[in-house]
Amino acid sequence: MEEFVSTVKTLTDNQQPDVNEAIEKLFFEVSGLDALPKIPHTQLEDCAVQLWNWSVTKNAGGALSKVQKAKVRHVACTLLYCCEPENPTEGAIRKQILMAGKTGRTWLDCKNPQMADHFLGLAVKSLETLYKQLMSRGDAAADVSSSKADVEKDLLRILSCQAESAVSQGKNEEAMVCVQRCKDMLQRLPKDTAYLSLMCYNFGVETYNLKRFEESTCWLSQSYDIGKTNPKYGPGPEALAKDLRLLATVYLEWDCQRFQERALNAVTLANKVHASTSGLYLKLRILLRSGAPDSHVRAGLDETLESQAPLQACLGAVKLLMSDDREMLAFDYLKRACQHFGSSPDLGAALVLHVELLLQRGKELLGKQKIEDIITGHYTGKQLAPDALATLHVLLWDQASKHFEAGNYSEALQWYNYSLSFFKAGQMEPNLAKLQRNRASCFLRLQQLEKAKEAVKEAQRCDPESVFTRFSVYKVAVLENDVETAAEALNAMGRLSKTSASSEGGLLVAESTASYLLSLAAQIALENGAQETAMKALEVLCANSDDEVHVLMGLRCLVRLVFSTAEKSAAKLTDVNLDVLLPYLRLALQRISHQTRMTAEQRVDDANWFRKIAWNSALQCESSPDSMRDFFVLSYQFSLLCPPDRTLLMAQRTCLLMAAAASLELCRKSPHSSQVEELTLALEHIQACWEVWKTLKVSGNFPTDPTDSLLLLYEFEARAKLNDPKVETILESVLELEDVETKVLETIAALAMEPPAHFPQLCKKALRAVLSLHKKQPQADWTHCSKCIHSLIKLSLPSGVSQVEPRVLQEVWDYFEEALSVVSAAPDDFPETETLWLLTQAWNLGILLYSLAQYHDAEKWCGLAMSFVRHLGSLRESYETQMSGLYSEILSSLDKANTRTEE
Repeated sequence: MEEFVSTVKTLTDNQQPDVNEAIEKLFFEVSGLDALPKIPHTQLEDCAVQLWNWSVTKNAGGALSKVQKAKVRHVACTLLYCCEPENPTEGAIRKQILMAGKTGRTWLDCKNPQMADHFLGLAVKSLETLYKQLMSRGDAAADVSSSKADVEKDLLRILSCQAESAVSQGKNEEAMVCVQRCKDMLQRLPKDTAYLSLMCYNFGVETYNLKRFEESTCWLSQSYDIGKTNPKYGPGPEALAKDLRLLATVYLEWDCQRFQERALNAVTLANKVHASTSGLYLKLRILLRSGAPDSHVRAGLDETLESQAPLQACLGAVKLLMSDDREMLAFDYLKRACQHFGSSPDLGAALVLHVELLLQRGKELLGKQKIEDIITGHYTGKQLAPDALATLHVLLWDQASKHFEAGNYSEALQWYNYSLSFFKAGQMEPNLAKLQRNRASCFLRLQQLEKAKEAVKEAQRCDPESVFTRFSVYKVAVLENDVETAAEALNAMGRLSKTSASSEGGLLVAESTASYLLSLAAQIALENGAQETAMKALEVLCANSDDEVHVLMGLRCLVRLVFSTAEKSAAKLTDVNLDVLLPYLRLALQRISHQTRMTAEQRVDDANWFRKIAWNSALQCESSPDSMRDFFVLSYQFSLLCPPDRTLLMAQRTCLLMAAAASLELCRKSPHSSQVEELTLALEHIQACWEVWKTLKVSGNFPTDPTDSLLLLYEFEARAKLNDPKVETILESVLELEDVETKVLETIAALAMEPPAHFPQLCKKALRAVLSLHKKQPQADWTHCSKCIHSLIKLSLPSGVSQVEPRVLQEVWDYFEEALSVVSAAPDDFPETETLWLLTQAWNLGILLYSLAQYHDAEKWCGLAMSFVRHLGSLRESYETQMSGLYSEILSSLDKANTRTEE
């Protein structure tokens, strides 16, 4: 117990850092106080009072929540009752009543009626104890009567709390018993009449909201009965009428047919007690819901007019009648209301409602007559209020829209003209611009172009920075075949779709709306044969919209239009400017790559569609390598957005091979200064193709596929022209290929020496491999062999005196011997001109050596040349005669040189 007291002291002295923890601890421990040893009651009472006062102080500062306040009071009140003496004094009892009553009230506020019941019961017992003490004093005590009155007041409050608790728990009978005890005390406590009546009304509202209609009617009846018992202290006629109206409403919603009479009696009584518009309206609802005859309803309507109900209430009654299909009554009452409020500034609302009801019932002719009367009145001193006029405009535009959609453009125009009648000349308003645009649409459908232009001009005057106004300008321009104006309008629409200035009726125009208008603009142009303008509309759409779906649809249309133009002109696509297609496809690639709104299936579908377009376009670019390359690259990039499979990988390989080939072709045609970029691009395509080809080869065998050879050939060319030393490695890779073709090696040999490349050693290595392959054939191709040897000799011959070295001479000698063996093996297949060339080259080299006094080598080469003479045909005799004399001199010089050497 000492710990408990210590906790209370720490808390009340504001020394506890965690208030909530201390409150929870006290609340938990207080339940075991009855089992504690007896301690001086004054200590417990002090703790209780101390806690109570602390909670009052804290509550005043808003430091405690409702639940915390309830728990502190719970602990304090429990402590107080634990230390109750056998014969408590009046002061102690009054303290118990105060604390128990307030604790119960606080638990009720926390929506915990079960906890509240305990303390409210304690409060009642304490009140009964106090009452007995007061009664035992007799008449001698002067303050007995006053004290008894105080006890009854407290008891009434506690009983009302118990009633509230019972109602919240659905214990209606218990609540009624409590209220009856309170009612019995009203004769002695008349000032509490209004309080008790209001409490019962609140119970009626609560049970009504819970659809407990029977209980609700009981409480509302109690509220009315209590309130009328004492007019002086009751809630007043207005509150009593409110009671009765809610009672009538409960009967109406509970079962109108069954309780029709009760509902009518309640609302009629309410209107007698305190007439109100809501009461009259409720009476009409009950009459209509119960299917009362027109005469009864008419009487209710008369009552409304006689009671000077406001116009809006009368109009509400008209709408109620129309919703119940009492059309004749509604129109009749509306006419009477208009007459009754003829001088009211709000009369326009009634007139507009009349028009609305006529149009709803299909009485269009009568509606037009009413509108024309309103227009006349509007300009003769009976102007409509702004709200009524706005409502009327909406009605007129809705009616016009219905006729426009049905194709009745003249009728639609008439309804728009009615709306126009309410605008003053020169008035500036966005709604007027919208109206003029709608009128222009009607004129265009009626083929009244000049009138349409006038309406559009007015729309421009009122709201030039509207995307809808620009669209109207565009439509007129297309019909007039004014390409320039149409293009200006389209550019403006694109610009406005990106800015906050694009608005309609104060609301920002959604970008999807602008996209739709641009799509529609393209459609209108195509319908009128203006294909160039249609393409412009689609280009503006694609350039300004962030909606991937709209953009991709637009790009598809643009591509189709390009192909359509080629078909109509009977021209190939290559004759059309292919550069037009490229930006469309590039934009499509960008949008598909960054799309966020499309499904995966839509994304793949679009990517495949544009991939095939790029592929087909590339195939038609034979005369334009740069376009071919770009289209193949785009086709490859689109394919990366699709799920990979064998077919797609093969397409990727082809795209990259063709792109690389096109880049190399461009390099051959371009100046040396701009070749590096093309060659670098080619290498990028080749590298990507290697990756694709590796993946493909894993999926199956390709025994006769030339991809390896082509890739190596393309890479060799690119690196050779870039003077990249890796070319030697590439040649090795070619030589390692199985069944390498001689044509590939011959091409590599040529590329090795094609400017700006200069790799003679690689060229000779490739030629030697070619020669070896030719000789391995079952039937050697001697013509190709001779060409190969010719190239090797030409590459190896010394170009001057400085290159006459033994190593060089030996290499060239080997090639000449190879040539001689070929000539000897197939003299008939070896061209005579080639033999003559070999003879000449060997002889010239011998003469060069002779001039350098290298008589031994000179004799050797000249002798080799003489060997080729034997294989000449008709020219043999002539060359033998010419060469024999000089050869003899060489031999003589050689002998002299040998003699000097011997000496």
